[in-house]
Amino acid sequence: MRSSAARGRKMPNSLPRALPMTLRMYQRLASGLVPLAPALIKRRLKQGKEDPARVGERRGLSRDVRPHGPLVWIHGASVGEVLAAAALIGRLRDLNLRILLTSGTVTSAAVVAKRFPPDVIHQYVPYDSPRYVARFLDHWKPSLALFIESDLWPNLILAGATRRVPMVLINGRMSPRSFPRWRRMYGTISALLSRFDICLAQSKLDAERFSALGGRDVLTTGNLKLDVPAPPADPAKLERLMAMTRGRPIIVAASTHPGEDEMLVAAHRSLVGFFPQLLTVIVPRHPDRGSSIAGLITASGLKPALRSREELPTAATDVYVADTMGELGLFYRLSPIVFMGGSLIRHGGQNPIEAIKLGAAIVHGPHVFNFADVYEALDASGGARQADTQEILVKQLGQLLADPAVRDKIQQAGSSVVEQLGGALERTMTALEPYLLQLRIEMGAANA
Repeated sequence: MRSSAARGRKMPNSLPRALPMTLRMYQRLASGLVPLAPALIKRRLKQGKEDPARVGERRGLSRDVRPHGPLVWIHGASVGEVLAAAALIGRLRDLNLRILLTSGTVTSAAVVAKRFPPDVIHQYVPYDSPRYVARFLDHWKPSLALFIESDLWPNLILAGATRRVPMVLINGRMSPRSFPRWRRMYGTISALLSRFDICLAQSKLDAERFSALGGRDVLTTGNLKLDVPAPPADPAKLERLMAMTRGRPIIVAASTHPGEDEMLVAAHRSLVGFFPQLLTVIVPRHPDRGSSIAGLITASGLKPALRSREELPTAATDVYVADTMGELGLFYRLSPIVFMGGSLIRHGGQNPIEAIKLGAAIVHGPHVFNFADVYEALDASGGARQADTQEILVKQLGQLLADPAVRDKIQQAGSSVVEQLGGALERTMTALEPYLLQLRIEMGAANA
């Protein structure tokens, strides 16, 4: 008879007898492409998409030693997912659990190094080949696996299930673009989702989609990104920037994507006639675009400055390109007006929560499906302004520049929405409690 702890803990789902043909073909293809991995790595190194000192991790090799005792493995695709897990990682560390955090981008690795405690082990997720995945799992032997949002690598999931690693999908999201595609491949996605013990979804709609695609024990816990603390800022750097820009009206355009920078530069040109000292700060989602954005600004007849070149905005600077990593907290504190990028083009929008927590009034474009529930609540309450066209973007930004009372009203409404929508961290911890209890028992037995 199992103990009460064992009875309380959900065991990994039993494995289906046979995989669908699509996944069997995927496994064979992934195995067959292993000889091409060196060429792929070489190409990605040239593109700056891999860390030359850590390419072995992509093949499941690691120089780091697995720590003693239970190990919680958390996987997220890139920066947004990694940061969404920050508060959860803090709570798990409070329970004296060791954390292995994997992601797939150089930028996310840099964020982990800068923003997370040194005892959080970061590794690049291995390429999704059965051989590399097996090396990774054999080395780390995770006690619990938490996959963030929707970065679902088939071999990683299938191998984890074969090893009977308890797996949970946390902060799960299924976009309106992905859902119809996966419905047409129901056998494939259901074979993957059924490997998760439970699926914790961001919203009721996400939960319905996961259930319709074969997810088991789907719960709505909310969006962990709403509980993420405001990003930090170096006080000395902030003071220097404020000294250089004091008295100037400032707009920050955060996490912009190609196609948006042109619109923001044009908006600046329209607004500067009414606000002659206007400074626009563009923070590109991918910092390596800084030089091309500066060229665009120069071609429009404006004067840029690039932070990556250690330039500061002077009185002559029209547009400041903040093409560095991990400094959004600095620029959110610099301006009470923030345009959230990824929304004027069909990217799906970026997370507005951090900017709101730091006192910003938000303007965004029409394409915000990545955070549909958040933006819907913000817009309905007056906590953000939507700009569907270039003309409306200029109008919205101009009104916020001209009227501090309107800015304050939007900011206060946005803060209220963020507070009301919070609580995902507590609900996630409650859902994970049976697993965490078992890990604490195992930890106690190991230390006895």
